This record gives sequence, structure tokens and C-alpha cells, in this order.
Amino acid sequence: MKKIIYILSTILVSAGLLFTSCDLDTPAKSAAESRVVTSNYDLAQGLVMGIHQSFAETNSYRGRYIPFYGINSDIEWINNISGQIADDGKYELTGYAARPTNTQMNTDNNAWAKFYEGIERANLAIEGIRNFGNVENDPDMAQLLGEALTLRAVIYLDLTKGWGDVPLRLEPISTETLYLPRTDRDIIYKQLLADLAEAENLVAWPNGSNITSSTERVNKAFVKGLMARIALYASGYSQRSDGVRRSTDPELTVANMYKLVKEKTLEVINSGTNTLGTFEQNFRLLCQDNVQAGNESLWEIPFAAGRGRVLYTFGIRHRVVNQYTGQAQGGVNGPIPTLFYDYDIDDIRRDITCIPYNWNNNPAVQQLSTLKSWCFGKLRYEWMSRRVISTNDDGINWQYLRLADVYLMAAEAINELEGPAAAAPYLKPILDRALPPAKVPTYMTQATASKEAFFNAIVEQRAFEFAGESLRKADLIRWNLLKVKLDEAKNKMRQLANREGPYADLPEKLYYQTAPDGETLMIYGLNHGDTDEIGASLGYESNTVWIAPDKLPEELINALYQKDPDQNQFWPIWKFFIDISNGMLSN
Repeated sequence: MKKIIYILSTILVSAGLLFTSCDLDTPAKSAAESRVVTSNYDLAQGLVMGIHQSFAETNSYRGRYIPFYGINSDIEWINNISGQIADDGKYELTGYAARPTNTQMNTDNNAWAKFYEGIERANLAIEGIRNFGNVENDPDMAQLLGEALTLRAVIYLDLTKGWGDVPLRLEPISTETLYLPRTDRDIIYKQLLADLAEAENLVAWPNGSNITSSTERVNKAFVKGLMARIALYASGYSQRSDGVRRSTDPELTVANMYKLVKEKTLEVINSGTNTLGTFEQNFRLLCQDNVQAGNESLWEIPFAAGRGRVLYTFGIRHRVVNQYTGQAQGGVNGPIPTLFYDYDIDDIRRDITCIPYNWNNNPAVQQLSTLKSWCFGKLRYEWMSRRVISTNDDGINWQYLRLADVYLMAAEAINELEGPAAAAPYLKPILDRALPPAKVPTYMTQATASKEAFFNAIVEQRAFEFAGESLRKADLIRWNLLKVKLDEAKNKMRQLANREGPYADLPEKLYYQTAPDGETLMIYGLNHGDTDEIGASLGYESNTVWIAPDKLPEELINALYQKDPDQNQFWPIWKFFIDISNGMLSN
């Protein structure tokens, strides 16, 4: 069976360990009750699986954090912004203008509540397994402890990405810890790195045990990769009370953290437990619910077949039910319209990532989208091995970390520490599978010309590689490039609308018709160097003005952000939680 069976509710009811979604009240538990649950492997595993349950709740990762965190950036945005900016909570969240009363988030069961619910479940598991799990002599129980530590680290990392400094609770709730203030994120980062340093010695490598044969379970490669990601964030820039700056903690310097990044990424790469494969293969496997460990995917947030809005949010839009899906969804978020044109014309990632069409009619036929609402193509109903029947959820896992990220983190860190020549071997494999062999040496020569040139190549390649995976915003923040790149993106969209600068060689129109297979759209006019003269001569059945100021209006371009993004890098804590914090929390 692909999906983990969640048995937490039965276990916690029998053990008397249920608590509220608000993370503020929990019945007292006895040591005897904890011993019953955490000394038995099956019961302890159920407790750990309950942490996953908190990820999948309606307004947790499933319906709030995954759709809204990381959108908007310089390569991706929430589609169809124009006309609804002022009053729609979705556009507040994505447009750097969220208020504590945000209509999507200011409830007792949203992402903040569910994240702390997951943390409480992790704390219960960690405390109980430490005390009663015989971890020193039972590798399966050790795996569960490492898994709980890692899942707690994932949640805390995403809390700091979303909200900055947040309360840090490392033990089950007691009357003394019922109300906690914010904790400086530097303290949180150091705690997470310490927890993961313990966890990496507890969990097995991918396919090193029955448990780690699935990408839905924590393994050693993921733990090490997560440590590298945290180290980059910890040493990077972010908004603080006195401005945007790096940490002043001597333990979190660039030198220290990048050394750790290098160490952990190379341990993953050199282990040989995961392979890159092709770019397309990674996403086809994800759409096919293939969770066999050892491919590019290091860890995924698991969603049951009737749960999760991953393809719903990031997939190619299907306007109607058809032979590929019983769910007319997709296309909520998409690439900004310049991204397609910024790829090398021969980069295979371009036509997989950026899709200028959606599906219509039954049987399905591709239909041209508008310039302002491209779709991501990494996730596709037509690639799935099952047919979605839910109207709201699709069951595709959220791929949290993949091996390409490990390679690019290694390249970034080694360039900083040792220069581009030493870093080049970790950038090149990403280019080798993206570009024709004849183009890779030229790119690598330019990238290795200097340390600065190599860093710029990393910034560019992380955009091309991870568009639609919600990594870009956090990357731009840690590089102190958030507003710089968002402003650059707005200017590029203006140039595209007017076919100026790097977009001057694009035709005004697209020329298109349905292919002989009856569903595929044949399109001319998308590539640099295409002309209206050639397009008109093809005799295609349809054409439309594609690039013009009214197709990408200034109102829409300016909606990429509503307020200064450097002054609004984080969401506020929602009013509901401020009000019940006994005065301990504020914005």
C-alpha cells in the first residue's frame, strides 16, 4: 500500500492523550499511559504517524501553507490576481500585505494551530520514546525517535519561514508552558540543527530498512539535506526588529554554516543512496504515487488519495471533468509570464515547467491560456496512474526535498568556501540533464569565471530548477535579493508586454491548431526568433494577439507585491492567537 494508515486517534483515545487543535489545553497524562503507548512499537509508530496527520488537516499544509507560502516570487505567482487585490485574503497572503485578521488564516484551526498541534504530538512521541522505547537496543524504535525529531524540525523550520520568531516548545504542554513568548529564530535554528544531528544517527539511509524504503518516511539522506537547508537559512539574511541582516550569533556565521552545508550535502551525494534520473521522471513518479526510495525524491509530505491540494494548486488546469480527471481543478498558482522566455530554448525544464495551455472539453482538448495565467506543468492529471474523483483533493504528495537541491546547495556552499572550480562538479550534473551536451561547457566556462559569476549562476539555476516548488521566496530572502528580484521581475514583465529588451525578438501573435491526435495544441510563436510572417504562412486554423500591454496590464504587474516585501517578509501572528496568548504574543 502506498499510503500510511493513520491510527493515531484510536491510540490516543485509549491512552487519554487527546488535546485541542488550539494547542492550549491538554488533559494530564500519567507516566503509565505514556509507557503503554511508547514502549510498544506499533502504538509508538501510530503516535509518530499522528504528526503526519497534523500536516494533512484541512487548513494546515494541505489548504493553507502549501498553496500560499512562497507565492509570489520573481518566478511564480498566484494566478488571476487582478481586480480582487484589496479584499481577498489569498492575495494579502501572497502579496506581502497580510493582516492579523486575514480571512484565510485568522481561525482556531489554521496552519499556525495545526503546526503547533503537530509539534505537541512530536513532543509526546519524543519524550515517551526516549523514556520507554529502549532506543539504544531497538533500531526500529530509534528510527521512530529520529523521525519524530525530524518532523518537529520540519514544522519549526516552516514556522520560522512563515512567521520569523515563534514560540519554541520542546516538551509536552504543562501549566508552566501554557503561554510562551516568541523565541529568537537563532535559538530555534541551533536547536533544530542539534536535534537533526541526533536524528541522523538514529534513522536509516533510504532503503536501509523496511521503514525507509518509502519516500513518505524519514531517512538519513533527508535528515542531512534538511540540516543543509536550515544552515543556509540560519546564516542568511532575514527581516529582524532592527532591519534586514544576517545573524550576529557567532555559531551561525557563513563560514560555520556553509562548512556544515558542504559536509552534509556531500555525505548525501557520496552515499549513492539516491539518483538524479531525468528531470521529467522525477515528476512523473510523483504523479504516479511512486514512493519507492532511492530516486531523486528524498522526502515527501504524504497525502491519502482523497486528501491534499498539491496538483489542485500547482498542476495544469483542467477546466472540466474529462478522461484524465474527475476533478476540474489546477492552475491556482503558475509561473510569471516571463519565466518561459528566460530559459534557454533547448532547456528541457522549460516545456515541463511552463505551460501556456489548459484542458477543456470532454474528451479533453488543450486550450490556449492567457499570457497572464500560465500553468506549472511539473504536476499533471494526465500523468497520474489513478483518476481523481474528489472535487477538492487530489492525493499527490508534496515533495519537500529532492536530490537536485542537495547538489545545488553543495555547489553554493563550496563556491563560498573554496571558489568556483571546486564547486563546479556539483552544478554540472544539474546542467547535464537540462541542456544539450554542446551547451554545457559554454555555460560552465561563464559560471566559473569568478566567485560572483558562479553565485549568479546558482541564483539563476535554482530559479529554473525549482519554479513551482515554493523554494524561491526563502532563497531570495536569505540572499537579501527579495525586493531586488521582485522589482526586476516587474520590469521584465513590462518589457515583455511591450516586446522590448530581451523580448524584442518575439512575435505579437501566437498561431495554433489542434494536432492530429485530437487533443494536443500545436503552437507557433513562443520562441525567441519566431516571427509573425512565418506564423501567418503556416496556415494554422487560429491565431491571437499574445503579447501586448493590455494582455499584461500594469495593474497586474504591480500586484506582484502590495507592500514593500523587505518590510513584510513574514506573516503576522493571527489575531485569534494574539487574543488567547495571555499577553505573551504580539506583532
